[in-house]
Order: sequence, then C-alpha cells, then structure tokens
Amino acid sequence: MIPAQFNAKEIENKWYDYWMKNDYFTSKPDSRTPYTIVIPPPNVTGVLHMGHMLNNTIQDVLIRRARLKGFNACWVPGTDHASIATEAKVVAKLKSEGINKNDLTREEFLKHAWDWTTKYGGTILEQLKQLGCSCDWSRTKFTMDDDMSASVIHSFVDLYNKGLIYRGYRMVNWDPEAKTTLSDEEVIFEERQGKLYFLKYKLENSDQFLTVATTRPETIFGDTAICINPNDERFTHLKGKKVIIPISGRIIPIIEDEYVDIEFGTGCLKVTPAHDMNDKTLGEKHNLEIIDIFNEDATLNSFGLHYQGKDRFVVREEIVKELETIGALAKTESHLNKVGTSERTKAVIEPRLSDQWFLKMEDLVKPAIKAVLESNEIKLYPKRFDNTYRHWLENIRDWNISRQLWWGQQIPAYFYGDGKEDFVVAKNIEEALVLAKLKTQNPQLTTKNLRQDEDALDTWFSSWLWPMAVFGGILNPENEDFKYYYPTNDLVTGPDILFFWVARMIIAGYEYAGEKPFTNVYLTGLVRDKERRKMSKSLGNSPDPLELIEKFGADGVRVGLLLSASAGNDIMFDEELCNQGKVFSNKIWNAFKLIKGWEVSSSIEQPQSSKVAIEWYETKLQQTLIEIEDHFEKYRISDALMAIYKLVWDDFCSWFLEMIKPAYQQPIDKVTFDKAIEMMESNLKLLHPFMPFLTEEIWHLIAERTSQNALIVSQWPESKSFNEKLISDFDTTIEVISGIRTIRKDKNIPFKDTIDLKILNNDKASSYFDSVVSKLGNINTLEYVSDKVDGALSYRVNSNEYFIPISGNIDIEAEIAKLTEELIYNKGFLKSVQAKLLNEKFVAGAPEKVLEIERKKEADTLSKITTLEQSLAGLK
Repeated sequence: MIPAQFNAKEIENKWYDYWMKNDYFTSKPDSRTPYTIVIPPPNVTGVLHMGHMLNNTIQDVLIRRARLKGFNACWVPGTDHASIATEAKVVAKLKSEGINKNDLTREEFLKHAWDWTTKYGGTILEQLKQLGCSCDWSRTKFTMDDDMSASVIHSFVDLYNKGLIYRGYRMVNWDPEAKTTLSDEEVIFEERQGKLYFLKYKLENSDQFLTVATTRPETIFGDTAICINPNDERFTHLKGKKVIIPISGRIIPIIEDEYVDIEFGTGCLKVTPAHDMNDKTLGEKHNLEIIDIFNEDATLNSFGLHYQGKDRFVVREEIVKELETIGALAKTESHLNKVGTSERTKAVIEPRLSDQWFLKMEDLVKPAIKAVLESNEIKLYPKRFDNTYRHWLENIRDWNISRQLWWGQQIPAYFYGDGKEDFVVAKNIEEALVLAKLKTQNPQLTTKNLRQDEDALDTWFSSWLWPMAVFGGILNPENEDFKYYYPTNDLVTGPDILFFWVARMIIAGYEYAGEKPFTNVYLTGLVRDKERRKMSKSLGNSPDPLELIEKFGADGVRVGLLLSASAGNDIMFDEELCNQGKVFSNKIWNAFKLIKGWEVSSSIEQPQSSKVAIEWYETKLQQTLIEIEDHFEKYRISDALMAIYKLVWDDFCSWFLEMIKPAYQQPIDKVTFDKAIEMMESNLKLLHPFMPFLTEEIWHLIAERTSQNALIVSQWPESKSFNEKLISDFDTTIEVISGIRTIRKDKNIPFKDTIDLKILNNDKASSYFDSVVSKLGNINTLEYVSDKVDGALSYRVNSNEYFIPISGNIDIEAEIAKLTEELIYNKGFLKSVQAKLLNEKFVAGAPEKVLEIERKKEADTLSKITTLEQSLAGLK
C-alpha cells in the first residue's frame, strides 16, 4: 500500500540504515575510476550550522551523482582538533570547576582535553547522517589520530631538515585571550573609531616640551627613544638631545631617521620596539633597548609601575587622566584606526617579541602559484577568486607555525641546554637523544637531559596535509589507497579559508606528492538571512538545522538550500525555500501515486496522443540531461537542480501526465503505463543526488528490488541523440492549448463540452501534436482551413490563426460589446505608451531597462489589438 501522504520522518532513518547496512558508502580500490572528495573537517566539538548544511549537501550531491555514473565514489569524513577553539572551551570548563590550567601539568590538561573531545566530539558527524550524507564512515579521521599526528611530526622534521623550518625571535601577533601567537592570516583588521593622544615629553635640562601623537598612551612605559626626521627643519635644535618620559621619569634619546613621516601627527615619533613592528625595525637599526611592558594576558607588568596587573585598556583610560592631571596631555582628537583582531577569539592583537617557529614560504609557494594561475591544473569556481588567491600567494610571508597551546601536536624540538640554539629536531625523544649526543659530542646525555618544546603546532599545519594524510600518503606514499585515491577530484569549501587551508593544501601536495591535491575547488558563499545579515547566535537569525530537518524533511531542506545557492555568491536563506522543497517532495509523491493508481489493461491500444507524449518527454529528458551536465561541469549546482525541478514539475507533472492520463474510470494501456514508470525512474535517478530519501522510497515502491538494484547504486540516465524540432514544435503546441483554455475560461465553456477547432496554418506548422491538442482541448473535430472562419472566436500563435466556432450558448451581441470595450481600452493604453516613446526627453533620460519595458508594452498591446480586431471581425 502506498501511504496517502509522504512522511519524511518515517523514511529517513529507514533508508539511511539500509544504505549503511549494505555498505553502499564504503569504498575500496578496484578496477573502476575513483571519484574522491575529502570533507573540510569541522571542529571536533562543533555542532551543525547552516554553513555546514550547504557545504555538505553540495558534497553529497557530487558524491551520489558520481556513484550513479559508475565511479568508485569515496567521500572521506573527519574532524579537526581546532587547537585554539577547543583549548579555550576546556580552559573555560576547568575554570567553572575551580581549576586553573596553570596549576596542571601538560599531561593532566591533555587528559581533560581528551575527555572533553570524547564526550562532545563527533556530534557533528552524527548530525550529517541526518542530512543524508553518504560518507565512507569507515574512513573517518581526526587530526589528532595517532597516524595523523605522526604525519604532522614527520612533515615538521622533514621540512626542518630541508632548511625550511627555523626558530626566530620575531615580532608576532599575540592573542592575549587565547595566550598564543597567530599567523598573519588569522588576524582580521577592523576599522574602529579611536583617539589620537598628544603627549608632552619634557626636554632634559630644559623647560621646553616635545609633543608626540600616539593612539596607545599606555605604551609610554616601553618607549626607548623619540625619533625625528633629519630633514624636518622644525626640529634641528633637538638633534642629540634627550627627553624625559612622563610619569616614569625615564630619560631616552632623540634619534633621527627618514622613516618618520613629517606630515603625520606632530612629526615626532615615540619608539616602542617591544610593541610595534616598525618600531622594532627602528630599534634594531639604532641599537635601542627593548622593554616589554605586557604580561601574556595583556595586563601591564612591573615596568608599568603602579599600573602593574591592570588590563591595557583599563590603563589607557586611567593613564590619560593622570597625564592630564600632571599637564602632560596637550590635546585629544578623534581618530579612525585599523585594529588587528583575532579571527578566533575577537581579542585585539598585541604585537609581541617572542621565540617562535617559522616555515619559509618563498620557494614552497611557487608550484601553488603556477598550478592555479598559469597551468590551470587546479581550477577555482567561481574564477574571480583567482585574484584573491594571487594576492595572498604573491605577498606571502613566512608562516608562524608555533602556538602557545597544549592541545595539538607538540613541536618535536628537544632542548639539551639553555642556549637558544641548544636543540635538535626529531620524530621522538629516542631519535632526539642520538642527535643531541652527536651535536654536543657528549655520550653521557640521557633522555632526562632533554626537554621538549612546550608549544604546539598551528592547527592548519596539520590540516594542510589532510588530502594526503587521510590515505596514509605522508608516512607511506607507496600504499595502495594513496596511489588509487590521490589526487582527489573536487574540494567544496568556503572562500574564507581559501588561503588558510586551500592554498596550503596545494603547497603541501606539490611538496610531498609532487602533484595537485585536487582538480576543482568549489567555493560556496556565506549563508545569510533574507535581510543579508550574516547568521549568528547573537542576532538570533540562525535557525537550528536539525529543527529545519524535523519540520521540512532532509530532502526539503537540501532542495531549499541549493535552490538559493549559486557558486561563490552569498545565500539569502529563507525558511520558505525549505517549504518549497517540501512542496516539491509532495508533488513528486503525488505524481507517483497518480500513476500507480491507474488501472492497467494489456488489451487496449495505445492512443496516438500517448505515443506522441512519450516521444516528446524522452526528447525533453535528453535535452535536460545535456543542460544538467553543462551546469555540473561549471559547478552551477543550483542551476542543475533548477533544470531538474522544471523538468519534473512542469514537463512531467503538468504536461506529460496530463497527456497520457486515461479518461475518468478508464484503464491505461500497458505500453504507455510501462513507459510512464520508465520515465518516472529516470526522473528519480536525476533527483536522487539532491533528494536521496524520497527517491529511494519511491524506487522501492515502484517494484521490489534487491540490494544490488537499489537506487543509490543504479545507473545515471544515458545520453542519446534527440530531435530538437520536437521540443520547439511542442512549445508551440503549449501555446495552442493555452489559447483554447483561455477561451474556455473567459467564455465559461465547461471542459466536458466538446468544441471544434479550425486552423489557418500560415506557418506550415507541424500537425504532429494534433492528437495532444485534441485530447487536452477536448476537441470534437480539428480541421485545417484555407480562409478565416466567420462567427468564431479566434486567437493567434505566431502567424497561425485558430478559430473556435461559436455555439448557441454564447450571446454574440454581448461578446461583441465586451470585445469592443476591451479594444477601446487597449488602444488608449497604446497611445499613452507611444507618447512616452515619442518623448525625446523621456527616451534620453530613462535607463535602458525602462525603455525595454516600455517597448515590450507597445509590442504586446499591438499584438492584443490585432487579435481583438480579428475576433470582432469573426463575430460580425
């Protein structure tokens, strides 16, 4: 029995369990061509949001389609350890329990982190199953799995031995909330309204003052010089002199350097080498002292005197008051400033000098530039992102890969002394001991003499190996999986991590495998609300994806998302789109129920109208197949779905089924019925990647199938040659039938009443679809004539004229009056439109689009007037 209503909730678990039980998602190397996708690994403790829904729906569409096309489809799932985000969550949890991270050993903290990951990790992967994602779950990876971590350590040691990784004392981006460094790419610059403070520095042994403008008055405790431009004639008298820093009273020299912009501020620059990149460069050039005034949480240390222990922003407010009180604040001005913030914690970044590990990028990046921008080995969709990619890679700096965190792969550097160079790099402590003994020439060293670097590696330093490491390609590049599945085919991700992840994977691919990691990169847009706002919890505009699935069904949500998702453009999400997907599901279900509800007879002949309908729909299907292939090749997934949507809703449901539908309480011939089922099955194959649950359910209701014959592993419809004229002829037929329906509606002629149709075939149009016109128009006699027919209602399609003789139940006088009134109105309307188009001022000033609309109004009205005049002539 076919249920009256389609119940998504009931069938989703049923079919997902069936797919899992029959191992349809599992992939092993064989003789088929592989099609491989690796999932962008979400944070291990994350939960499903709308961005994940879109991204993973697109991946599932691609993987299910590849499976139907006979490829050995492999979609590798997994999660990322997300060092900063996860450590922050664990630290917050410990704090709520009264535990301070600093009171724990590394091992104790990592136990808490693993407990947290075990408890909350993987939730998002389970949620992806509810969406219908057909990942090979047997291949699920976590970036902290033993083999994945071993790959990361192997990579670090290898790059160090190649001279590409080095340790340097550099100015880095410090996140005082996460208490770690960040790479340049993890810093987001925001324009903020701040203030410019003009501070007065007293000249030593003088009553004169020097005024310096700064946005950060709290950093005066770290000043080690005042710099002037040697070409600035205003300050020639200051050369070689010294000034006294307000509050601290410390004396610092006045130095000269052309770096100072004479036009900015006062022309005098305070130099704070420990807290500004440019100041550090000046400090090195002039051998200035470096005074670091901040603790790791951006509170002031002992150099901050009575402000010690207070936050930098609190100190800023308080020190301004003190400077004002002692007469050291000349004035304050509003100032728009670009402020660097942490991509993860949103904290304001603090420039800080620190010993960190860096990866040299200058040579590593070259193959990645060539692959995308020169040889086109790798293609970005949309192509406009090539420019973003170029900008990042051609302006790349060395990558700061160390993080002051414990959650992550610990840097495999082992110190045997207190000197900055007293270390070796090795995969483990045993290998490190061998190297340390060689380097020190001290055979008495033991592992107890070695201390591993406390820092962890940047999370991106693990995920940049993802497409290789998931197949064991770093540790064992000759293994069967890696040689079969790599390089992968498509990557679906967001443009916000084009550099963080995509570019770095390309760099790693060429460095370790000597080839690209993937061929195509499909960059999705951001999911926004219908008011174009970014979705966020704080705005309350981000729906719960699981609640959407509960309300509209997984298929409905998938369709709703994809109908609005053109490549690379932001998605304006509206729940109504999911409802549209649900309505589409019901439309397909009801079409199937209609077909299966017909009584079938083997003894009756196939009507000509059904034969013609089948030939037309098969042709339309082939045309749509070509259109779909073109959309998929260009990664226009939304357009591919829309082409299928129109085929099923318009062509199949609205036309084909109407053309073959048997008369009321009459059977359908078996030939037509079998073809209708065949066409329905073809539709299901096209729909399956987008709507897997509904289509699998109907597939099995059509006929009893074995597991080998399930829809998920069936075959994508085969492309064949087709007669395009058949399609254009039927487009004309649609207009003919629509004309008949319009007259029936306007004249209140019930469909059960037959009418005659006479055709003046000026176009020499094909009569192939006459049987369909007769059926759908309920035509008694269809006849071709050589002259216009008097006493008939008429309409025109192209140059052909169609006449419906008037029967006795129409009041001719009333009809003439009605048509005359309509004709007068349209002539008046035409006059007003033409007056606009004849107005030179209007034509010169109106946008081209407005003119197009007015010209179309003119053409449509002229056509309508001709039809009305012909109808009147036929009635008189």
